[in-house]
Amino acid sequence: MSGMILKMYSNFSKVVDFDKLRDPTDTWELGHVIGEGTYGEVCRGYHKKTGEEVAIKVLESIHEMIEEIEEEYQVLRDLSEHPNMPRFYGMYLKRNNSFDDQIWLVMEICGGGSVTSLVKSLLYQKQNLDELLIAYILKETVHVVRHLHEHNVMHRDIKGHNILITNSGMIKLVDFGVSGHLDSPHGHRKTHVGTPYWMAPEVIACEQQLDYSYDVRCDVWSLGITAIELAEGRPPHADVDPRRALFKIPRSPPPKFSKPQLWSPDFNDFIAKCLVKDFEKRPFTKDLLSHPFLQGAPRDVTLLRKKLSEITSKMEHKVAAPDVTTKHGQLKSGRRSRKDPSPTADDLATLEILDEDVIVNQLCDRYQDEMTYTYIGDILLAVNPFTPLTIYTEEYARKYLHAAKAENPPHIFAVADQSYQSMMHNQHSQCIVISGESGAGKTESANLLVQQLTQLGKAENRKLEERILQVNPLMEAFGNAKTVINDNSSRFGKYLEMFFTKHTGVVVGAKITEYLLEKSRVIYQALGEQSFHIFYYVHDGLVSHEHQKEFHLKQRTTYRYIQEYTSQPPDAAAISVNRVKFKAIEHCFEIIGFQPEEVKSVYQILVAILHTGNVDFVTSENSHGDESCHVGNTDVLHIVARLLGLEFKDLDECLTSTGMVAKGEVIIRANNVQEANNARHAMSKSLYGRLFSWIVNRISALLKPGNAVKEDDRVVTGLLDIFGFENFKTNSFEQLCINIANEQIQYYFNQHIFAWELAEYEKEEIDATLVSYVDNRPILDMFLSKPMGLLALLDEESHFPKATEQTLVDKFNKNVRAPAYSKTKGNVLHFCIDHFAGKVEYDATGFLEKNRDRLPVEITNILRTSENKVVRTLFQTPLTKTGNLSSGMSSQRSSTASSSLPSPMATMPAVTMSYNSRNTSAMGGSRHVTGTTSMTRIQQTVATYFRFSLMDLLNKMVAGTPHFVRCIKPNDDKEPWSFDPDRVQIQLRYTGVLETTRIRRQGYSHRIPFADFLKRYHVLGIYGTNKIPITKENCELLLNKLNMTGWAIGKTKVFLKYYHIEELARLYENLQRRVVMVQACVRSWMCRTRFYKMKWQREKAAVTVQKWTRGWFARRQCRSVADRRFQAATTIQKVVRGHQTRRQYQPQISRRRWAARVIQTAYRRHRLRTSLKKRRMEKQETDSAKFIQRMFRLYQVKKKSRQQLAQQKRKQRAATIIQTYFRMWKAKTLYKQLALYKGQKETQLIFFGQQVENSGKEMSGNLRKADETKAEAVTTTDVTAAHVSIAAAANAVQTEVTAKFQAKSGTTEPIKPVWERVNQDEVGEARIEQMRKMFETKTTMPHKEAQYYDSLNGNHGANKSVALTEPPALLVNGETPISTPQQTRRPLIAESTRRYVILASFFPLLL
Repeated sequence: MSGMILKMYSNFSKVVDFDKLRDPTDTWELGHVIGEGTYGEVCRGYHKKTGEEVAIKVLESIHEMIEEIEEEYQVLRDLSEHPNMPRFYGMYLKRNNSFDDQIWLVMEICGGGSVTSLVKSLLYQKQNLDELLIAYILKETVHVVRHLHEHNVMHRDIKGHNILITNSGMIKLVDFGVSGHLDSPHGHRKTHVGTPYWMAPEVIACEQQLDYSYDVRCDVWSLGITAIELAEGRPPHADVDPRRALFKIPRSPPPKFSKPQLWSPDFNDFIAKCLVKDFEKRPFTKDLLSHPFLQGAPRDVTLLRKKLSEITSKMEHKVAAPDVTTKHGQLKSGRRSRKDPSPTADDLATLEILDEDVIVNQLCDRYQDEMTYTYIGDILLAVNPFTPLTIYTEEYARKYLHAAKAENPPHIFAVADQSYQSMMHNQHSQCIVISGESGAGKTESANLLVQQLTQLGKAENRKLEERILQVNPLMEAFGNAKTVINDNSSRFGKYLEMFFTKHTGVVVGAKITEYLLEKSRVIYQALGEQSFHIFYYVHDGLVSHEHQKEFHLKQRTTYRYIQEYTSQPPDAAAISVNRVKFKAIEHCFEIIGFQPEEVKSVYQILVAILHTGNVDFVTSENSHGDESCHVGNTDVLHIVARLLGLEFKDLDECLTSTGMVAKGEVIIRANNVQEANNARHAMSKSLYGRLFSWIVNRISALLKPGNAVKEDDRVVTGLLDIFGFENFKTNSFEQLCINIANEQIQYYFNQHIFAWELAEYEKEEIDATLVSYVDNRPILDMFLSKPMGLLALLDEESHFPKATEQTLVDKFNKNVRAPAYSKTKGNVLHFCIDHFAGKVEYDATGFLEKNRDRLPVEITNILRTSENKVVRTLFQTPLTKTGNLSSGMSSQRSSTASSSLPSPMATMPAVTMSYNSRNTSAMGGSRHVTGTTSMTRIQQTVATYFRFSLMDLLNKMVAGTPHFVRCIKPNDDKEPWSFDPDRVQIQLRYTGVLETTRIRRQGYSHRIPFADFLKRYHVLGIYGTNKIPITKENCELLLNKLNMTGWAIGKTKVFLKYYHIEELARLYENLQRRVVMVQACVRSWMCRTRFYKMKWQREKAAVTVQKWTRGWFARRQCRSVADRRFQAATTIQKVVRGHQTRRQYQPQISRRRWAARVIQTAYRRHRLRTSLKKRRMEKQETDSAKFIQRMFRLYQVKKKSRQQLAQQKRKQRAATIIQTYFRMWKAKTLYKQLALYKGQKETQLIFFGQQVENSGKEMSGNLRKADETKAEAVTTTDVTAAHVSIAAAANAVQTEVTAKFQAKSGTTEPIKPVWERVNQDEVGEARIEQMRKMFETKTTMPHKEAQYYDSLNGNHGANKSVALTEPPALLVNGETPISTPQQTRRPLIAESTRRYVILASFFPLLL
């Protein structure tokens, strides 16, 4: 055994030759412990001959720390000559048969203790370490660290505990277990290792950033932290958890003294230089040695050493607890020595004294010695250590392969091996049942069992093994969640069946069956709990996914279904872990065999569920005045519809309205907010539940055995991992179902261990001590019986529309008559059940709704028509009696398929509801119901599914031989290696461990019929070829021949204890090995005989073959020589004849050659002339062709140019004609406007004249009345004067205008009228007359209108000074004049006095 272990060590290490290591006990004597570290403890030691005192570092679990041993050994061996490193005496290997081997590293002892102990001792006395002593300690440390760096070694764990003081006051640096060797002084490493509070930021970053690295300057940072520790007694961030410190160090500014004023500026600057976060800017150790703070230490350190020695001699030396260290992201809080374990029994059934206290003490002692497994006969007790262990490696797996039970300590691997060997030996299926409370370690035990069973049944197809091993991580992600008592609690029951071949034991496939998934956790989690793990993996993992835009997930958005996580500030560590887990899930999908499209659909459904939780409904009123609702955030619902492959309108209607069938018609009723929320929650739960079931079925389909192995040629090992017993502060419907399932498991355990065994004793008349046990059958009857069982009453009440939780509890109180049921005194909605594991108080709030678990048929129908293939499959595949998706249906079903929900009561026939097109159109045309949709009148309840699940589970377990693993929870605080005896005793009591131990020790756990016993084991003691009679005497004879004791013989069966079966199996295997050996020898003799005979025959045949072969070779060689000689003679003759012929015909040949040259010359000359002539003709033809082409192109260009020129002329002529007609039209239009304006003005003048005439008549009448005689004279005089004044005013105005024009134009010539300035032949007489009249009329126009007509007539005279940009007002249909925006309508007389005077000059003409 020792040789095998040494060989294993040598395989692990290329640096240390463990075969050559000496035993330390020959040289050194181990004393008491003086220090303890993460990887070992340090003891005081003595040389047995010289008595020299040394320090011995003892390391256990060598295979776990090969790397640390190698690093420390190399540093001490190669670099210990430095004065600040301890002297190294060597490394030794102490071999142990019972326990782990030990490595002893013997080195110089440092009696002064660590500098951390020194500082804490002074602080306890309210003193600080002198700054000069600190400078001395740091300077010595920098010297030795520089020594390491120069030899390409980084320490990576510099801290006060690793800086020791000798009795003479010298400084020594120790503990090189996590140091690292580099290729060069400036080499880099990527390992995340060290003590958290002293670790540099770049070292911490390597855990998250895989491409990050660091160099030797990480030790400089640790030196700076150690300097603060020497000054203040503890490092920065020491008041927080190590994990929190790892999070804060990279994100916080560089640490400083809490009171920098207490220390010198040089010391503060030294700290600042060491603690630069960018390691590229951090100094090296050689640069630090020149710092003023270290230079301040004196060269002669004798006094400082003496002072240190005096201080340490007065200290009280204590063994301090080791600091928490980390490596590869795993925290190690220390080690536990197993040098002197307490004497305990591996099998409790072998104890002489059996009572609860003895069993608890045994378990406690074993737990303290890190032995978590204990046997009770063939039953395994597993106590959860709450920390990772190193006993599950491949080495341990191989150790338990096909090993006897007594050869190794109890282990979960041994149970796997036992079940496998039993399956192969008996050719019968097995079942491993794992039970215990929530948090007891059932899931981890199940994973380890699968791992070992896969190792036992190694298949030729290695991919199948890997796929099976990936099933559990995938199922945990989708089916496990965090609860208040367990961070990885199973929220579903899982029965994994592994198929093996009968004769070879090779694993050929697997199948999973799931039971009672806690779907309500999707929409609601209690305080301190979380939803299923996969939601958090997807939430953080898809943000960085290549298709993340399709999922619309945002990091800082709160999602209602995982509100506890998303409402908090982002936790970088949690996000990183979730992303790693997400990648692992993607890997699981890929390895198991899911298609990328299927995986994407799974992600879409999960994200759609998260978004569905964020859909809000707002209250509104419909046209009938009833309360209704609508979606408040339609953008979220659009995302949900897109992810699920649905139409937005369909999904909106299904959530906000309900369709009811009455007399063949569909009546649409609007949902209120509460009903819409219920529909939303029901859809989310149904989506997740069916998705989970689909994943389980898909895994089973991908892992199912192939057709090569028939069903009769394979056996099964089942493994049950189900949720543990739960008792929370608030226990709801989920806890009731979970605890009923545990009651069923406990009942099966009791039946198999106690009831069936005792019944066999009585039936077979075996005299055995009866063992009393607690039978929980009455509790199961109370739950499952009909019609007054608790679940039956719950179903009955769930079918009443007006039922409430109060009526439910009242029905329980009235009808349940069992001692285990009791009412509560306080809350009327509470009731108590006294389970086998203790009394649990349940809150009935939500029982009815959770039990109904109804999904509106409208939602089911639209989901069946989804464009997403997986979503469509989820709702087209029918449900089984256990509420799961049927695995035997094809995913391709028509949209009219429906879920088949057979009623367990079989009391109600199925009814068919018809939806015609008219009704569906009334619903907005979005119901998508075609044909018929069938459903049961009374929908199935969760309790009904649960009953069927328990029946199915029990049938599977009964079909195989059971093996039990009892998981024990040692404490409720999940504290590693903490054992609460009272808590454990309660679990042992209700699980019947004491009774189990007694019946396993006193009873007969294996009962084999005579026929099977003799058929299987007769070869062990009864020899002969005759058929052996099946009798009781033959069974006794066989048992006596096998020297077995403690058995019993019944009427028809042999009764054996649990260890007898193993003895028989070992005897059978030994016999089988001997038989195989004999068969091997016989086959070997037969093969040798056959071989020798064949060899003689082959030798004889070989001689014959050789004889004929040699003859053939000789003949061939002779023939070859003759052929060569004949060929040589022929060649000589040929050459001679050729020579003679050439001499004879040489002159003739010469003449012929001269003639040939002449002919060739003439021919070449002829061919050259012909070629030149041909090239000339080709050139002429080419030039002619080019000329023709040029002329043709010129003709085409000219023709095209003439066409374009003619076309251009036509276009110009057309344009001229168009312009002519346009100008003609414009002039006519203008003339018509002017004529119309003239008419308007004439009308205005006539109207004005009439007004003036009337006014004049009135004035004349008044004057006539006053004095006719006198008035007539006065009137004549006034009229004459008025005419004169008006004429004078008109002349004045005309003079003024003329003067302005002359002044502006710079000329004194009189202004000619416009008709005098134009050519009469050009415009005609009519136009001249019209201009004259217009000039006369213009004086009566407003100023701007006159300017406008001047501009039209080209009159740039008097009115040029004012630019008129707007035309005059025009009359429309004889109505009021329409003015431009810049004109204002006002009466003609009120415009100005000047215009009145001008117009008045026309008054006599009008009269």
